[in-house]
Amino acid sequence: MTDRLDPALIDAVSELRGAVADARFPLETPDAQEVRDQRGQLLRQLDDYALPRLRDLDAPLLCVVGGSTGAGKSTLVNSLLGDVLTTSGVLRPTTRASVLIHHPADAGWFTTDRVLPELARLTGGPAGLGDASAVRLVESRALRPGLALLDAPDIDSVVEANRDLARQLLGAADLWIFVTTAARYADAVPWQMLLQAAERGTSVALVLDRVPAGAMDEVLTDFSAMLREQGLGDAPVFAVPESQLTEDGLLPPEEVGDVRGWLHNLADDADARQVVIRRTLAGTLASLDRRSHAVAQGVDSQVAVLDALREDARLGHADARERVEESMSDGTLLRGEVLARWQELVGTGEIFKQLDAGVGRLRDRVAGFFTGRRPTAATEDLGEALEEGVAQLLESQLEAAAAVTARAWRADPAGAALLERHPELSRPGAGVRERTQALVHDWQSDLLEMVRRQAGSKRTTARYLAIGVNGLGVLLMLLAFASTGGALLGSEVAIAGGSAVVAQRILEAIFGDQAVRSLAAAARVRLMERVEDLLAQERGRFDAVLDEVGVSAQVAQRLREAAARVEAHR
Repeated sequence: MTDRLDPALIDAVSELRGAVADARFPLETPDAQEVRDQRGQLLRQLDDYALPRLRDLDAPLLCVVGGSTGAGKSTLVNSLLGDVLTTSGVLRPTTRASVLIHHPADAGWFTTDRVLPELARLTGGPAGLGDASAVRLVESRALRPGLALLDAPDIDSVVEANRDLARQLLGAADLWIFVTTAARYADAVPWQMLLQAAERGTSVALVLDRVPAGAMDEVLTDFSAMLREQGLGDAPVFAVPESQLTEDGLLPPEEVGDVRGWLHNLADDADARQVVIRRTLAGTLASLDRRSHAVAQGVDSQVAVLDALREDARLGHADARERVEESMSDGTLLRGEVLARWQELVGTGEIFKQLDAGVGRLRDRVAGFFTGRRPTAATEDLGEALEEGVAQLLESQLEAAAAVTARAWRADPAGAALLERHPELSRPGAGVRERTQALVHDWQSDLLEMVRRQAGSKRTTARYLAIGVNGLGVLLMLLAFASTGGALLGSEVAIAGGSAVVAQRILEAIFGDQAVRSLAAAARVRLMERVEDLLAQERGRFDAVLDEVGVSAQVAQRLREAAARVEAHR
């Protein structure tokens, strides 16, 4: 029989395989471990079974013998072949290599990585103990060409490597021969595997081992009823009575004659083999859409958590921006050292009297300070106090943004895991003090340039020269933070408010009221632009960590599209 499958179907399954391989689940979401397992099982079955079988429908039928610990799998295999070709561990549990037994004429199908490409190949026999990452190939002429038997580890082994390998091998099978005992056929673990076979349409045969002679009919009737209830009523069932083993540890030949005859007939009948192969292949292909969508949903969960963590970072730094902006208008920066330096420059006791007397006299007084004996010290002290206040404000808000974001991330297991790997995110980035001071210096340069441009031809006027560009820049800087909004209490309100009015009146006397309002607004805008850039840099540290995760919604979309193409060609 030749391969008559549509090549487009093989291409579609290959594309799906690539999409499944690209799916990643690095974040510790609630469903992460489950979907990692689903993805691993799906990827292995595509590699171990679906693609090899699609490419070679005529390859020998691979029959995997599986079951629970102590069910007698290896004994059954050896008894079917009349020789000890596979051994079980005397001690339980024992990590053991799987054993694949085939006719010498079929060696070429199994010595390459056509099936089970992840497992290394070992040769020779009898064998059993060994590396769970390898499959041992054993030739036997007692087995007919066209059918191979693979003795798998226990599906319920306490050794995780054994359990994983057993499930991988069962996923690579055209046919399961599932071995259980009369005492344990109702155990949960075997039935989980059988139900998985029923869901995927895998061909299954069952061997009920060690059945007491007097209980044969009762046990078979009950077992068969359970199979029908679970959709496995058509599966062949063989019963092996409890028997005395031969000196070689084999079951009497007559007790396994039905199973042996069924396997020989299957090996000899190419059409019958194709029925089994195509049934299992069709079931596997039919399961790909559902299983691929489950993996895609897992990617969706990862993306949703990633987006939530990114939003936490955005909100934490947006809050910091709002607090900086509020501090620019509520007078917070005019406390402490700034007020002291302003008092030294202007004085406070007679501020409102001076305002009542007119801006000219007040301007003359301020100009006296700028042009008197200590003009440089007075203006520099006030400017430095403002500069330090702004830098401290920004530094504190950067610290708050990092702390708020880190606290939000710790509330999510995925975010907490990322913080464990990147503890530096809980505090601002390196050189925060230098960066905030540089920001303020750059902003001061902006203000001085604004003052120069606004002055224009006024640069030679007495008023302009009396205060100078540096002094006017300090006044503009002060005015940018001087809208108190009632935030300061008691005498501080009067002092801060008076500071604002004095700075505004002096600037208006030189530039006019409309120009001063424009200058103050522009000064705030320039500062907030620089603050936003700084906060973006800080937020970028969080975004960079999230970008490194490598989760993309496009992967989920690609998975769904690839699964849809498989379904269409199937």
